[in-house]
Amino acid sequence: MARTITVGVDGSAESGAAAEWAAREAKLRELPVRLVQVWVPVPEPTAQAPLLGAETHQRWTERIPREAAEGLRLRHPGVEVSAEQRTGTPAEVLVEAARDVELLVLGSRALSGLGGFLVGSVGHAVIARTETPVVLVRAGQQAADEHVTDPAGVPSAATAFRPVVLGLDDPDATVVAFAFEEAQRRKTALYAVRAWDTWPYAVYTVGSGFEHHEDFSRQRADALAETLRPWRQKYPDVEVVETSRPGSAATLLIDASRDASLVVVGRRVRRNPLGSHIGAVTHAVLHHATAPVAVIAHD
Repeated sequence: MARTITVGVDGSAESGAAAEWAAREAKLRELPVRLVQVWVPVPEPTAQAPLLGAETHQRWTERIPREAAEGLRLRHPGVEVSAEQRTGTPAEVLVEAARDVELLVLGSRALSGLGGFLVGSVGHAVIARTETPVVLVRAGQQAADEHVTDPAGVPSAATAFRPVVLGLDDPDATVVAFAFEEAQRRKTALYAVRAWDTWPYAVYTVGSGFEHHEDFSRQRADALAETLRPWRQKYPDVEVVETSRPGSAATLLIDASRDASLVVVGRRVRRNPLGSHIGAVTHAVLHHATAPVAVIAHD
């Protein structure tokens, strides 16, 4: 595996935020960053136009990764940054670029007035088709957003990292290991979140409506603690906070993302002729979490 963090860039604000996040992550991991810009050949009628021809368009787009790399080198001294332009369909090129690298980083943009973020068709296609960990970073994401505020309540990148949040809907070892590693790199706590459906275990009480059995709640909390026990032993320096609650896993993770530096979720790899999917919980978290989201593929 080439120990590289690869970023898809296209000159947009969201890809710029993704590149900045990748450079910060590269410093934590002591890895180089590779910026990849995809040039889509222009249609034939446009290619023949004297001012908007294919060659002119390609030369103009070549500036995007080159200038982005120059900016990253200035703002993140010590991080090795390379840039390249590839030709083809964005999703296919990025899936190929992600092959055998350590991490792929993409951007997502805010949905105006809807309180969420848009992961476009390219992002969805890449996440569904690659088995490389993919991190989605929203437009406007700043380094200070990943850190606790200073004593005066002012955002600062010099303070401690906010916790890493781990969704344990499907506790695969690959997903859990990624989350613990990220928490350890950031010297911060890991918040492990598992939701469960209360309805099959609910009882009706006069005046309170349906309530879940307290015994079942304890069983679920004990099961979560047992799942995390070997990981606590493997990463003794990582503080672990466990949350086991009835309700929607997506809602719990989205709420937890407001105070997180990173949210880690899994995506089960389904190799079938009907295509690939990212799962309902992961889909919701990608669109509504306020922190960067890491999607980890697993069997």
